[in-house]
Amino acid sequence: MKKTFPLQAPGKDDARVRDKIRHEINKYVRRCRRKPVPEGFKQWEFLCRVGLGAEEAESRPLREVAITIDTVAQTGATAVYVEIEAVPAQRGSGG
Repeated sequence: MKKTFPLQAPGKDDARVRDKIRHEINKYVRRCRRKPVPEGFKQWEFLCRVGLGAEEAESRPLREVAITIDTVAQTGATAVYVEIEAVPAQRGSGG
């Protein structure tokens, strides 16, 4: 998933817009986790990048994506870029 989400919507509270972004991200992660893992691997790991744009995006663990979205919103930005890539992993790495 590579997507730029607007942080504001007319007629909606900004906090609700961020909730919708988090919901869409969680839905994507759940969908990926349901896919069968390739042979020789045990689970999916998620490589995440979040920032103002694709060039400024920084790597973050999956559990910090929501916090980073809130941080970007507090800077006054009008949009946030989120990139999440599912890759097979051998063991739990805290993603």
